[in-house]
Amino acid sequence: MGYESHPCLYDAAFAPGLTDPAVTAPDDVVAASGKGVVKRYNVYRNNVTVSLIDALAAIYPAIQRITGVDFFRAMARFHVRATPPSSPLLFEYGRDFPALIEAYEYARDMPWLADTARIERAWLDAYHAADLPVLAAEALGEIEPASLAAVCFVPHPAARVVRSPYPAVSIFAMNRTDGPVSPLRSSEPEDALVTRPEQAVTVSSLPAGGAAFLIALLEGASLGEAAAAAFQEAPSFDLQANLAGMISAGVFTTIQHGG
Repeated sequence: MGYESHPCLYDAAFAPGLTDPAVTAPDDVVAASGKGVVKRYNVYRNNVTVSLIDALAAIYPAIQRITGVDFFRAMARFHVRATPPSSPLLFEYGRDFPALIEAYEYARDMPWLADTARIERAWLDAYHAADLPVLAAEALGEIEPASLAAVCFVPHPAARVVRSPYPAVSIFAMNRTDGPVSPLRSSEPEDALVTRPEQAVTVSSLPAGGAAFLIALLEGASLGEAAAAAFQEAPSFDLQANLAGMISAGVFTTIQHGG
């Protein structure tokens, strides 16, 4: 996945009009003799807009597949005009795109689309996250059972959780490939776990209570505190199975022992 950078987008005088067609060319912009400044500036503005829309399409391919190219590019154009880039790195662009989708009038009949986009954004962030070793499965066995509740886990930089009241993980998975899309037969909520074990980004669905448990751990809670949050949300929560699954998925890097 390649991304270009556009340092000229950040020139204080030149940049504002590049994503806003209502802004005229700056007074100090000049062209060679006989060349039309306004026309050339408009051409450049169009090129910048197209490149940003293309960047969004590269970041959110499943969303474009779901909506179709024309719908996606029309929606992306609204985002470009409302949210100019804040970084010259195009893979950093579009973090607010899921919020735009959520508010986009013509996407109201696809209420799950924004959460699917959030999973796509998490996938890209996991892909670009720092590379660190993951926690070994046997690390837990080295801790005294009486001390387990007090331990904390250091999250891997690639670990992400996306909660959704919709089957967003299934929708994401079936639209990230080029194959035929099967009918979705479930409307159950799905919380996504995004990780990058062995250098490959994976997206999986967390069981009931899993998201509450993991979010607490990622925010620095102890194992006991995180387990309490999970059991409060889902009394049937399987602590041992969830913790083992998260360690296997590469969610953590190390264990910190409680004081």
